[in-house]
Amino acid sequence: MKQLNFQEKYPITVLDVKKSETQYTSAEHIADYFKTCIEETPKVSYITTFDHLSHSREIGGDVAPDIQAAINVVFCFGRKLPNPYVLAVRPRSIGIADMGDRFVVSFMDAPQAPANEAMRAWVLALRNS
Repeated sequence: MKQLNFQEKYPITVLDVKKSETQYTSAEHIADYFKTCIEETPKVSYITTFDHLSHSREIGGDVAPDIQAAINVVFCFGRKLPNPYVLAVRPRSIGIADMGDRFVVSFMDAPQAPANEAMRAWVLALRNS
């Protein structure tokens, strides 16, 4: 797992996991796993699963040729609304890209440590023990 600054401004966490290192066989199976994690975590709300690849293709967008599936699982940890600005960083999303021989799983870091800890634990659990 690595932490990057995507486009030099967005702090993200990324895990590249070879398909041989996980029990999951598709991006859809991983999305279902994350949905279960979200539903089992108190005070976290599942919102939707978004097929980003289909959307991009439907609008004629550019898609890297090695991306075989691209899914976002959208959810919210939001426990409080201390000001209107927090809405800019909510809800959360975990992205899953099927790259053929591996999955690339990523999320933008949250301003709250408990949210980051939960997302990191969910993502790291994708690897076989």
